[in-house]
Amino acid sequence: MARYSRSASKEVESAMERRKKGTLKSGPGGKGGTVKSRKQAIAIGLSEARAKGKKVPAKKKTAARKKITAKRKTGPKRKAAAKRKKKV
Repeated sequence: MARYSRSASKEVESAMERRKKGTLKSGPGGKGGTVKSRKQAIAIGLSEARAKGKKVPAKKKTAARKKITAKRKTGPKRKAAAKRKKKV
């Protein structure tokens, strides 16, 4: 089964064409600078397809997961250290 719909690939294709013309802008509402990177143009095309409800896999949440795992690793140690200080 296909991961991306044909209409989603058309969105990416149009974003790539806008990048070549120099009209593709980054940032919310296109208020940022012009996009020059291929990867950034593809990401913008995919996010536009997602917003329109096309069949595109969900974004990876790597940064959020890293924060959660970091909190899990540091959390219990700090609590244990705080309890030791209170007892003494």
